[in-house]
Amino acid sequence: MLRRDFVKTAAALSVVSALPKTAAAAQTQAQEGTTIMTTTRPQSGYAPVNGIELYYEIHGSGKPLVLLHGGFGSIEMFGQALTDLAKSRQVIGVDLQGHGRTLPFDRPMTFENLATDVAELIKWLGYGKADVVGYSLGAATAMRLGIDHPEVIERLVLTSVPYSFAGWHDYNQQGMKGMAAAPEQAVEPMKQTPMYAAYAQLMPDAAANWPKTIKQTAGLVGKDFDWSAAIPGLPMPVMLVYGDWDAVRTSHATSFFELLGGGRQDANWDGSGMNDNRLAIIAGATHYNIFADPRIVPIILGFVDA
Repeated sequence: MLRRDFVKTAAALSVVSALPKTAAAAQTQAQEGTTIMTTTRPQSGYAPVNGIELYYEIHGSGKPLVLLHGGFGSIEMFGQALTDLAKSRQVIGVDLQGHGRTLPFDRPMTFENLATDVAELIKWLGYGKADVVGYSLGAATAMRLGIDHPEVIERLVLTSVPYSFAGWHDYNQQGMKGMAAAPEQAVEPMKQTPMYAAYAQLMPDAAANWPKTIKQTAGLVGKDFDWSAAIPGLPMPVMLVYGDWDAVRTSHATSFFELLGGGRQDANWDGSGMNDNRLAIIAGATHYNIFADPRIVPIILGFVDA
């Protein structure tokens, strides 16, 4: 695989930016805040969940909303969208295994494990339920959370994600399969990207952990999966959000909506033919810029606040 293919494959999994906050400071905050979780939630910390230490941050106040980033990303990738969501909601940003400030622990990186991490975090923070918003890899984690741990989700927003591997465009499938087959070949080329620069600012011992993150993440996203059988059984309201030029096929997005019972009939003049699920396709948006689009936050809040 050529260097440009590694870079574009990684970009298809994440949109990243970096803020200069050290993991050491976050760890100190976690240790100080753990004992007061039942009364006052710390602004950031590490939660002992599912055998790992999972980094999280809390922004704003109001009903809880969990935000899950894309591959090779972190909480920071949401940028202005996080700030805007936190104006009316308490946003819990999470750095998933091997991302941001959460180490690539010596355990399999699977969507099932990532989802259990988030479920246990929601419970550890003392929330009964939360709205959950995921993007790309984070949306696949959120989808698995809805399948395996529906009791912790109020409403679910899935952005730029397929319900099966075949839902990605061919180019994206080839790139992810190629990286999974030879992750060691991606380590050095991707060090020349903004993704690694952001990673290095946040991850403890970044140089040593980068190859582990590449191997784990590439192995995860390069695997075939098909969760179509579980989608109709999701018990919570679900919103699907895509760009009209997404890395996910538009035909797959509409198929996903139909699995949720949407788009199968006319809604009737009074809307009585609709269920609680929704589909939004944002004109002129791509997989790479969808969370930078100013239309994304009103779409999310319009659904989770309904």
